[in-house]
Amino acid sequence: MVPVASVDFTSQLLQYFANGVAKGSTYALMAVGYTLVYGVLQLINFAHAEVYMLGSHFAYYQAKWGGYLPDEPGAKPESVPILLVGAFIAIAMLACAAVGMLIERVAYRPLRNAGRLAPLITAIGVSLFLQYGGQVVFGTEPKLFPTFVETEVFEIGSVKIPNTNLLIVVTTFVLMLGLTLFVSKTRPGAAMRACSHDMRTAKLMGINVNATISLTFAIGSALAAVAGVLVAMDQPAITPLMGVRIGLKAFVAAVVGGIGSIPGAALGGLVLGVSESVVGGLWDTNYAEAVAFVFLIVVLLLKPSGLLGKATREKV
Repeated sequence: MVPVASVDFTSQLLQYFANGVAKGSTYALMAVGYTLVYGVLQLINFAHAEVYMLGSHFAYYQAKWGGYLPDEPGAKPESVPILLVGAFIAIAMLACAAVGMLIERVAYRPLRNAGRLAPLITAIGVSLFLQYGGQVVFGTEPKLFPTFVETEVFEIGSVKIPNTNLLIVVTTFVLMLGLTLFVSKTRPGAAMRACSHDMRTAKLMGINVNATISLTFAIGSALAAVAGVLVAMDQPAITPLMGVRIGLKAFVAAVVGGIGSIPGAALGGLVLGVSESVVGGLWDTNYAEAVAFVFLIVVLLLKPSGLLGKATREKV
């Protein structure tokens, strides 16, 4: 006979694991944006977290202008038809892709040959500009996100899984699979891989390097928009500073998994999300906030290239 305490502990652990997979999926979507840009440009795009924030706000204002948010404070938002939800997300993705391409064209392209420090400082500057610009444009008060999906809870044994969590995991899996196939099987994907390997040689071979880099920013930014909308659907309160914490966690996930590797970004996000959920559930949520940085330190000490990254030698 199995002790009741053992069964309860196992159920709790499974519940924390399920919650962590959903959280890790959002980290993974964000981490891919960091890893794509770094793989091609060797640049950490710190403004990526603010593109995530813009994605949720773009979807919010579409619903607001469509009349799906009540004017009376405290009133429950109306449900948005599923076809409109898809359209809102698609438009948010396109808008964020355009923002990502604009950031690359205005802020990073002029500094492409300026060494590594100048683009890094510029990335931090763009991030701060979008954070405080967002507070000016959108206001500082949290906004209640519209009801894109009516909340339901599925029970698998003793594990309860909200449909929003399930949607996050499934969407992340589909997008990751699609991105992997795009990069490995298409001509634009081959151009991205070529630029990542040797940008100068890729240019000599006739690849449009500027267009390829713009495409890289567009794809990463579109995925960040999806992450922003999915998180807002699950935790329906958005602010102009909502990207700060998740952006930092996603960056850590990309480094832990092996920055420059798409599977590494996915693995790093899942490892980080599950670890945070388990630690926060079994011990304390304050400890959970430190998990990301503990993982970062350990991985950098033991395997600096990341879990799935490959060590490279620089010629001098």
